[in-house]
Amino acid sequence: MSAVEETIEVPARAGAIQARRRVFALAWPVIAENFLETLLGIVDTWLVAQLAISALALAGVGAAVQVMQFLLAALAALSIGASVLVAQSVGARNFSRANNLARQSLVWSLIISIPLALAGFWAAGPVIGLFGMQPAAAEIGVSYMQVTMGTVVVLIGLFIGSGVLRGAGDSRTPLIVTTIANLINIPLTWALIFGRLGLPELGPVGSAWASFIARAVALMILLAVLWRGRNGIRIGGPGAWRPDAAVAKGVLSIGVPAALEQILASGAFFVLTVVVGQLGTAMLAANRIAINALALAFLPGFGFAIAATALVGQSVGARNIREGEAATRIAATWALIWMSGFGLILFIFAPQVLRAFTADPAVVGAGMNALRVMAFSMPPLAILFVAAGGLRGMGNTRIPLVIFGGGLWTITGLAALAVNTIGGGLIAVWSMFVIGTPVMAWLMVRSFRSAAREFQYP
Repeated sequence: MSAVEETIEVPARAGAIQARRRVFALAWPVIAENFLETLLGIVDTWLVAQLAISALALAGVGAAVQVMQFLLAALAALSIGASVLVAQSVGARNFSRANNLARQSLVWSLIISIPLALAGFWAAGPVIGLFGMQPAAAEIGVSYMQVTMGTVVVLIGLFIGSGVLRGAGDSRTPLIVTTIANLINIPLTWALIFGRLGLPELGPVGSAWASFIARAVALMILLAVLWRGRNGIRIGGPGAWRPDAAVAKGVLSIGVPAALEQILASGAFFVLTVVVGQLGTAMLAANRIAINALALAFLPGFGFAIAATALVGQSVGARNIREGEAATRIAATWALIWMSGFGLILFIFAPQVLRAFTADPAVVGAGMNALRVMAFSMPPLAILFVAAGGLRGMGNTRIPLVIFGGGLWTITGLAALAVNTIGGGLIAVWSMFVIGTPVMAWLMVRSFRSAAREFQYP
């Protein structure tokens, strides 16, 4: 190798290493944060199950949680708009605009969340009534949902604040805040459910109050961090807090399609659950366990997708979209490695995974092969998640909406058709994902490359 070639190669290698470090620095805290949130849900469910009225409590709380998960998925997606616009401003070194975006995003989160919380509080009874549960279980579900709807104001603030920090390249602070919230929530949930540590015994609704208190503390910490400043983003000091409709329009133009994507995805999985319900109780239980296991396997994909969103956004601001493409390739490669590894584990240890949740041989038998089938969809899903994240970084949330929404509903329709014609049980349902996800991944990658080639800087 000549001296000239070495001179060219060494900086290129150093640049690749630096890009990889930036991707990992953003991705791993997101993965850890989502894992903690998943673990927290498992612990809360376990504590509620220890009550003497565990069946009624689990049914009521489960119904309320299902409604809240649907709502929160959409609200969390709204933070993408703030994250992308802040990332683009940081990439352009325009910290004044980034700070204004952070302030305005928080102001508008308050404006949106208060009426939503009030509407949800008053609608809790009719919504829970749709599940057709026993009156005692429904009463628990209504009380639980009314408390959790009050947390919407806090949760939107957390989503927006965390999205702002990730857009600025800081995903560690949201992880730390989430860790603190979990450390508060677990003992507080135990104390409020069972009346320990001098606190009132609230039963299953104690779990909702504990989550509200823990998340309120987390929001105060997050706002304190943003007030003092992090990675150039600071909401304290001089600046406008009066609502600016133009900023809200910019954030919502990116965030609303992302929220609609989540609504369509949640709706598709709800209908899929109804389809599986036709197959019997064992199949439905196996399907629920499989989805829980897959949720953990998806975490690396989500983490690297968020890293791609932030880094592509920053590259847009820096007017260097090629740097964003490189970061997306790195993120996709590592998401593929991690999720393929999880897929292999699920394939080999499918019986053990199911037995970790249940000892019922009918459920294990129904879900074992289905989980192994679903393991084959891990590689294309990894590519799909990250390519969608890269598109969002360019401010393009409409293409992921169309591909994800259209793809999931097509898969759901094919699964329903298979169950009602050729049969095949749960294996037939999940086989539709193995067929459909590679197509979705190919379309998303093609769209990302085309958008990058044709990108016009704002």
